[in-house]
Amino acid sequence: MSATPSQGLFNGFFITGTDTEIGKTCITAGLTHAFQQLGRRVAPIKSLAAGQALDAQGHWVNEDVAQLHAAQTLGLTLDEVGPLQFREPCAPHIAARLEGRSIDREALLAALQATAAKADLTLVEGVGGFRVPLTDTWDTADLAVDLGLPVVLVVGLRLGCINHALLTAEAILARGLRLAGWVANTADPHQPHVADNLSALSARLDPIAGGPCWGHVPRLTDPSPAAVAAHLQQPRLLNALKA
Repeated sequence: MSATPSQGLFNGFFITGTDTEIGKTCITAGLTHAFQQLGRRVAPIKSLAAGQALDAQGHWVNEDVAQLHAAQTLGLTLDEVGPLQFREPCAPHIAARLEGRSIDREALLAALQATAAKADLTLVEGVGGFRVPLTDTWDTADLAVDLGLPVVLVVGLRLGCINHALLTAEAILARGLRLAGWVANTADPHQPHVADNLSALSARLDPIAGGPCWGHVPRLTDPSPAAVAAHLQQPRLLNALKA
């Protein structure tokens, strides 16, 4: 386990979430679109991806990797956007074991750096929540420390989100990482008291992140990168780039 964060290996943000299946990839794709609108050359990367299906051409494709690939305009390949992919939709260390593969720390970091070299801003999306095992001695929080990037927290608005968000923010700070901002995403369309939840989250997360929420994304019929980006606050994204 890394004790302290390294100097950032490249310019960008590490995108994490309060849990799995709360829309991290949709938000990362939206952030890609929004930062591109601000003139940045953005490389979105799904650091690890578990779960692939055959497409119409008979190729194994991960849905999250494909979504990020479609959002970028640098001409990156699917392998550059998703440097480490597994077939089984489960925790990465389990998926790797099922395929008889290993997750190599140095190789993954090198792959991330190689893709980041093609951009001036890189968005590295984690997998699951903030602390997901990758090997017996390395997890996604360690990956964030290795990269040394400021962290963006995607808060999935559903029952328990305040507790999950505050515990995750606490874990981010405990690793010596900076919480650069947070985005609220409507994971449960039937979540009651959304305004009250957002108010409670803002009161506690905004002071840590050094500014207000980057945006609240409602449940969208078509969650395209452009549609998500329309709910993000460009002035706040610009301020984050200057921090």
